[in-house]
Amino acid sequence: MFDGAWDRLRKLFGPRTGGTAGAPRARRETRQHNIFEAAAVYVAACAEDDERRIEEAAGWVSPEALSFGVNELACRAVIALARERGESPQSVARTLLGLPAA
Repeated sequence: MFDGAWDRLRKLFGPRTGGTAGAPRARRETRQHNIFEAAAVYVAACAEDDERRIEEAAGWVSPEALSFGVNELACRAVIALARERGESPQSVARTLLGLPAA
């Protein structure tokens, strides 16, 4: 049923190289970025609406790794805010998303 589905997804959402389709751009940096660094830059760039940095950070790791890193960052941020505010993580998450209290 799912034969080849992962291969198609990898080709479609595989590591992004930026630039035009099919023409990878040269990296300015040669060091490897970890998923948490990529997630931190990606989320901060999204918050600042910095498309260039969003694309750059998204190209550092696979989409799956970036998703994991963003999820981990979100969890840690909600926990930190909950502790700071003396509220539950659920309450903080709902408030951040503009949802009514549960």
